[in-house]
Amino acid sequence: MSDELFKALADPTRRKILDELSERSGQTLFEICARLVSKHAVSMSRQAISQHLAVLETAGLVESRREGRQKFHHMNPAPLRHITERWLRPDERKSSP
Repeated sequence: MSDELFKALADPTRRKILDELSERSGQTLFEICARLVSKHAVSMSRQAISQHLAVLETAGLVESRREGRQKFHHMNPAPLRHITERWLRPDERKSSP
């Protein structure tokens, strides 16, 4: 899981997607694309952004839910907490069951 997580975080576009989802959770692909263009001047096809979202989902950083024809994306910070606790709080990890 850590390899997928670091791979996902290595790309600047994926980090910008996470920035946008942490600022406003529950966005559609269209909304994410619009925000990337307007706020970060990232101009990519929706298909390319969709592939970045798939990498983030594989790493567990993004979760999605469908409502009708819409798919809403949410950031999941749990994997980030796991890797920070790995090095910042190793004693707590050893003492937990």
